[in-house]
Amino acid sequence: MPHYRVVGEVPRKRHVQFRRPDGGLYAEELMGEEGFSSDSSLLYHRHLPTAIVKSEAVEDTSAGRLAPNLPLSPRHFRTQDLPTGGDLVTGRQLLAGNGDVRMSYAAADAPNELYRNSMGDEVVYVQSGSARFESTYGAMDVGAGDYVVIPTGTIHRFVPIEGPVKALVIEASGHVRPPKRYLSKHGQFLEHAPYSERDLRAPSEPHLVEDGETPVLVRTRGGLTRLTYAHHPFDVVGWDGFLYPYAFNINDFEPIVKRTHAPPPVHQTFEGPNFVICSFCPRPLDFDAEAIPIPYNHHNVDSDELMFYVGGDYSARKGSGIDVGSISLHPAGFTHGPQPGAVEAVIEAVKQGHDRTTEMAVMVDTFRPLDLGPAALRTEDPDYAWTWAR
Repeated sequence: MPHYRVVGEVPRKRHVQFRRPDGGLYAEELMGEEGFSSDSSLLYHRHLPTAIVKSEAVEDTSAGRLAPNLPLSPRHFRTQDLPTGGDLVTGRQLLAGNGDVRMSYAAADAPNELYRNSMGDEVVYVQSGSARFESTYGAMDVGAGDYVVIPTGTIHRFVPIEGPVKALVIEASGHVRPPKRYLSKHGQFLEHAPYSERDLRAPSEPHLVEDGETPVLVRTRGGLTRLTYAHHPFDVVGWDGFLYPYAFNINDFEPIVKRTHAPPPVHQTFEGPNFVICSFCPRPLDFDAEAIPIPYNHHNVDSDELMFYVGGDYSARKGSGIDVGSISLHPAGFTHGPQPGAVEAVIEAVKQGHDRTTEMAVMVDTFRPLDLGPAALRTEDPDYAWTWAR
């Protein structure tokens, strides 16, 4: 995280005695990245965070098998056709992935059990619905348009408030951060960044739970394990540091506008290991008198492009079948762009005074090919690849 926070009670100095009202010591837990060489936070527990009483292997029914994108083809998947039910962990329906990142869709109507992903950070984009996000760092309410960034190893759960909670879940193999070009060498957001520290929400007070033995589902590279802790892990009275879960709402992203059409990197929101996440938000159309205010045909030779359409009107895709809830996949090896007739239609619309976009979308660009998951293959529009030839 780019800035320091302190929540709850902490002692005057790190790694000194910090005692409970009964005279016993609070137990420290350092949550840190890259072997003590990167961001960290120090949490203070009422009980030992190391005390487990049981460990059980768990069958991973949500993993699903990935299949290569063969024959090579642009794809259109309809998340609207996926079933509702389950929670935001075990109810994930696998769409696509590779060794760097996996994308799943969930339409959760139940809270998940406490969960810790020890393989990498997660980003949960909430398309609709609302939930209470509870964690060892505290709790916060999240809703439509929120990216919820969850650091590796964070014990947490989502409790639906108004649902179902429909979400795109992005599971990284490492850490997800704001792009380096948005930050100073000390980690502050720079003036040219499309969002700032004021736009980020994080837990502001401890979420204390006093309870006995509590199970936690833990994901590692070896699979799933259910660890039973002697005490509930939400017994943290305070913490400080730079590493914690936070939420950023897509409506707080400030679009970067040019006289002629700007490429997708201007929409970048986060970066992960061998992938980026971009936010396409309503904005003024390109305003040069001779501008073509719509994406040009492009062939990203190093990237697969997965686009989740979350709101608005997609004039550039008219006639393709794309709608809210659709996901398109345009792989490396395929040139893609507006649908036939879209360019002239948008130029004419601008002449009539329609000079703004309304579309909203979340894009994940990967730098290794994406394989296809069972949820994508079940909901594919078989006619999509041929819509440019009509």
